[in-house]
Parts: sequence; structure tokens; C-alpha cells
Amino acid sequence: MDIAVIGTGYVGLVSGTCFADGGNHVTCVDIDVQKVAALTRGEIPIYEPGLEEMVAHNLTAKRLRFTTDLVAAVKPAEIIYLAVGTPQGDDGAADLAALWKVVEGIAPHLRADAIVVTKSTVPVGTNAKIYALLKELTGRECDVASNPEFLKEGAAIEDFVKPDRVVVGVRSDRAADVLRQLYEPFLRTEHPFLVMTPESAEMTKYVANALLATKISFINEMANLCECMGGDINDVRRGIGHDSRIGFAFLFPGVGYGGSCFPKDVRALEAMSVQHGVEPRMLRAVDAVNNRQKEVMIEKINGHFGGNLKGKTLALWGLAFKPRTDDIREAPALVLIDYLLAAGAKVQVHDPEVMANVKKLYGDKLTYCDLEMEALAGADALCILTEWNDYKRPDFSEMQQAMRSVVIFDGRNLYEPERMRARGFRYFSVGRPAV
Repeated sequence: MDIAVIGTGYVGLVSGTCFADGGNHVTCVDIDVQKVAALTRGEIPIYEPGLEEMVAHNLTAKRLRFTTDLVAAVKPAEIIYLAVGTPQGDDGAADLAALWKVVEGIAPHLRADAIVVTKSTVPVGTNAKIYALLKELTGRECDVASNPEFLKEGAAIEDFVKPDRVVVGVRSDRAADVLRQLYEPFLRTEHPFLVMTPESAEMTKYVANALLATKISFINEMANLCECMGGDINDVRRGIGHDSRIGFAFLFPGVGYGGSCFPKDVRALEAMSVQHGVEPRMLRAVDAVNNRQKEVMIEKINGHFGGNLKGKTLALWGLAFKPRTDDIREAPALVLIDYLLAAGAKVQVHDPEVMANVKKLYGDKLTYCDLEMEALAGADALCILTEWNDYKRPDFSEMQQAMRSVVIFDGRNLYEPERMRARGFRYFSVGRPAV
């Protein structure tokens, strides 16, 4: 099939590349001239395991190309995917300005049989508005479908080529049939292709992310309660996770969720609820608990140092909101960095992938270290914010030699408390007694 993907952000770039790898001819469009030139050279602007190799392979095979020419991409396309950004607005709702501009831009150039598909995360009812706008602009009825993405940063290619399910919202059997053919190469393990209304498909994306965010906020709140009552959240997590009705997914305590999806989508769903007169009590609680959780490590640090951090040196391991990505949007590490700098501490940081992105924000306010052990030089404490594999089995003897004071604030529960006690560390984690 001939496919146009409008937008080369995270979702558009991964989706377009995977569709090309499935044997389609894909043209990805972006307004950023420099970005398009870099992509054409095979240079990837994000860190996503396996993506650079897949882009290079499909560029060589001439199944994938990048352009700024919207018209040239849209005219021959059987399917046009809309994958532009929908950032959070001031009121918490999604900002669709870029989406409407694209819809107006493609309308005069659509094939009569073209199917326009929203891949961007958009408020419920957006599909219907696109349908009405295209009818007004073209003078005919156009097929408009919704196909939400469920990609995890760090495992996006695996999620795309081996999906748990594919969800499409359509108004016609023809659109459903065409999209089913498109996804056939990725559904050979009998995972379902779910057809529903566009409104249900749009809602599915928000509900999925809101429920996963709820699990994270719930286990974090229970972790805080465990600390007050002498329990160990890891024991509790195992005790409930083996219940088949609950499971273990997203029940890992920590310092809160971040990234481009969960915070934005929870707030967008909250805004939609308010617009329709539904009180979003649980959604507000989920967001509030998460914001509060990002401050838990600050409280532990202040408790240990008596609230006086001026002149102290803090090492931070992990700045991305999760491992296997270079995304720092809403990352808990940024909340801690801002506090430490305001408190007069020196901050030495390491992350395998996001150092350049963080440097754009903080400049020379931080000390950037190429190796994790370098960040520990003269440190009064180490704070762990991201569970990169690099940090899971360090040389503890080398750590002790490098640090001024062997204190660890572990926001991801990477180590066992009693083992840390035996090694001579003062160790604080989440939902477990300090040692």
C-alpha cells in the first residue's frame, strides 16, 4: 500500500518505519527541513532501540522516504496517517491546532478512495470533527478512521510488530477491511483486530493510559503507607501480584511516572470529564498522587541532611523518565534537580542516553559525567531515579571509595536493603524500611 504519515515525532516515525518494514511504500512528512534532511541520511532524532537500523534498511530498500512536501506525499496515498503532536494546553485539554492545520492542508489533495486515519492521541469526538471538516472542504464524504497507538518507549518496535491488539474505529466496512489488510503481517499470532466506533477507539487510548497510571499511583501510595507501618512494599507487591485478577504489571513502586503520555492523557481525560459534567475524582487523585510522589525523595534527602543541603554534593544516576528512552518530559529527576539547585547543592549527573537533552535545560548548572562512577566523586549521597541496567549491579567497593559519604536514596528499589546494610551503606528506598 501507498501510505503517507504526517508528523515524524515518536509515534509517526516508529509507525511509518514499521509499516514500511511490513512491505508498504511510506512517505513521512514533516515541516522541519533540517529534521527531514537528517532522517533522509538515516540520522534518528530520538533514542529507540532498533529504530535506526530499521530506518536505514527501509531507506535502502526504497520503501521509506522523508519529505517536507505534503502535497506530493498525500496525492498518491491510499492511507494518510495523522501523527502530529497534540500537546497539553493551559486548561489540561489537548491542543489540536497542528492537527486542524494538517487536515485543511490535505483536503484538496485526497484521492477519492483515500482513508484518513488519526494516530495522534486526540479527545473523543475529534474523528467526527475531522469527518465534518473534510466533507465541508471536499464536498464529499471521506473515510476517517481512528487507530490509537499503544507503544511503550524503549520497546516501541516490538509493540508495533507484535501488538497485544490493534484497535480501529471506523464508519465503513471498507475502511475496516483496508486497515485489516494493512495490519495482517503483524497479527499472525492470532492477536485480535478490534473494530469499533471512532468514539470508542478514541476513548480506548485514554482509558488504557489512565488505568496504567492509576496502578502506578496506587502502588506508590501503598508504598508510602508501608513505610509508616513497618511493611515492605516488595513483599506486598508479590502478595497481590500473584492474584490473577491483579497481576504484576505497573505495580512497581518508585518516584512517580513521567513521559509524554500518562501525565498528558490523564489530564486530558480529566478535562473531557469536566466538559461533560462528570466529576473526575479518581483521575484528579491519580494525578495528585503522582505529583506528590515526585517529592518523596526530596523529603528523604532533607530528613537525612537536616534540611541543609548548601555545599553538599549529590550524585544522580538516571535522568530519563524510564529506561531505554531519551525522553525527559515530566521526568521525576527534573523535579529533584530543580530542588537541589535551589537549595545550594552541587549536582553531578549521569544517564546513558539523555545527557544532551538535560544540558539544553540546565547548561553549566550541573556537572555531566560520562561514566556513572565519575558522578560519585566526592558525593555526599547518590540518588537513583531511573532503573537503567547500568545501575543494577555496580561495584559497591568502588562506590564506597569514590563517595565522601556512603548514602544512597534509591527511587527505583534496585537493591536489597539488608545487603546494603551488610555492605555498610545508609540506604533509603521506596516503601521499605531505611537501613
